[in-house]
Amino acid sequence: MVRPSLIAISLTAISLVLGFTPMAVAGDQPDITNIGFVLYTKTHSPGTLSARWMLTDKYKGPGIATGGPAEGYAGKYHVRYFYDSGEFSDEYDLVIEKSEDVYRAFWLVDGETRAIGVGMEVENGLAVGWRRVTN
Repeated sequence: MVRPSLIAISLTAISLVLGFTPMAVAGDQPDITNIGFVLYTKTHSPGTLSARWMLTDKYKGPGIATGGPAEGYAGKYHVRYFYDSGEFSDEYDLVIEKSEDVYRAFWLVDGETRAIGVGMEVENGLAVGWRRVTN
């Protein structure tokens, strides 16, 4: 069995020979404070999605998106997110668009985009990676 450390050393050596530089080395990690993930799942109520979200490893909790289409995921929703403690977190208008098998998501407040994401359907729902938009 090949050891993971041997594989890492080999890949690093090949990268350096080919002129590639590693994106991150120990002590030089990229900033991930603006990366989040949400999994939307359909509920028994048409047009309603249940959410499980996280922002890096610091914040996470449930959410509920309402007012969407009776079928599929693409459409317009109103979504409310909460922390695991039950405390309210955020509220947005959510727009989900579909192009072939790729989904784009936009979280808006008063018509202004506050976060964007990209996702795909998975066995249990719609998985979306997202980031906040800075103005």
